[in-house]
Amino acid sequence: MAEGLGDRLTQLEQAVRRAADLIARLKAERVTLEKRLAEQGRELDDLRSRASGSAEERAELARLRQERKEVLAQVDGILKELDKLEAP
Repeated sequence: MAEGLGDRLTQLEQAVRRAADLIARLKAERVTLEKRLAEQGRELDDLRSRASGSAEERAELARLRQERKEVLAQVDGILKELDKLEAP
C-alpha cells in the first residue's frame, strides 16, 4: 500500500510541476500579448489621428472648391457687366 501511495505522490508531484511550468509559460505569453496589444493600440490611435486629419483636409478642400465657384461666379458676373457697358 505504501508503494502505491509513493507512486501516487510521484504522479501528483509531476502533475504539479507540469501545472507550474504551464502557468509560467502562460504568464510569459500574457506579458508578450499585453505588449503587442499596447503597440496595436498605439497604432490604432495613430491611424485614427490620420483619418481625422484626412477628414479635416477633405472638408477644407470642399470649402475651398465652393469658395472658388463663388469667386468664378462673381468674376463671370463682372465680365458680363463689363460687356454691357462696352455695348453701344
